[in-house]
Amino acid sequence: MASRLETEIAGIKLTNPTMLAAGILGTSSTFFKRIAEAGAGAIVTKSIGLKARKGYANPTMVNVPCGILNAMGLPNPGIKNFAEEIEEAKKTGIPIIVSIFGFSADEFAEVAEKTTGSGADALELNVSCPHIEKAGAEIGQNPQLVAEVVKKVKKAVKVPVFVKLTPNVSDICEVAVAAVDAGADAITAVNTVRAMAIDVEMMQPILANKIGGLSGAAIKPIALRCVFEIYHAVKVPVIGCGGIACWEDAVEFLLAGASAVQIGTAIALNDVEVFRTVAKGIEQYLKRKNFDSVKEIVGLAHEQ
Repeated sequence: MASRLETEIAGIKLTNPTMLAAGILGTSSTFFKRIAEAGAGAIVTKSIGLKARKGYANPTMVNVPCGILNAMGLPNPGIKNFAEEIEEAKKTGIPIIVSIFGFSADEFAEVAEKTTGSGADALELNVSCPHIEKAGAEIGQNPQLVAEVVKKVKKAVKVPVFVKLTPNVSDICEVAVAAVDAGADAITAVNTVRAMAIDVEMMQPILANKIGGLSGAAIKPIALRCVFEIYHAVKVPVIGCGGIACWEDAVEFLLAGASAVQIGTAIALNDVEVFRTVAKGIEQYLKRKNFDSVKEIVGLAHEQ
């Protein structure tokens, strides 16, 4: 008998609807193994580009009362050097989604093509990083550019392509529809919110880059609203991301229309066991509400 928690995103089967979010973690096969052992249904790697990138100088992170503010600058070893980590991550036995970024549609496609053969089950296009010039949100705020990126990546690979959107737009549904019309197999909503912090004694911004991305509890209501709106606008699965730290948070996103949820900041603030506790909580909720499958509650808030 199938578990209540089993679900599927664009043909990829998950034992439960929790996923590691791309972000400040997710760079080594050793960490991927810990995430799998902690009960995650899937892993999304840190964003990987065409070439190795050091990222920004410190300070790159600061804890704020409502979450974490970061401007890492997308440090990564480059897709060629990361291929071995993907291959090792596949040994965990759970789906591996590789997050990629580029500075143009052609570069996105080149990075995507270089993942071929590494074993990635899907790609997640990071068109939403809020602190990288000429990449990330600068692409993700333009529906036409998003569509161009998706089309070129879809031509380059055969695996499912997810698109991670930025909340820093006036109409996120317009961007979601553009991505889906161009061939996106799923939408991840959302990336971090553009934000900053200032040291009052030093009288200057704390982050070296001055502007960063806010994640954690503060952005959950924003992310939830985005998922709710996107669910109405597209006919592909939506993956909720933003401030999820407990099973109640996850269920809110499922009811809003998410088919799965990604967890990131909660790991940094607590530990990897959050995957197990969230999945267990969802299962107990389903039993209490007499649902046989987690799929049955996806989007139910729209019917009330």
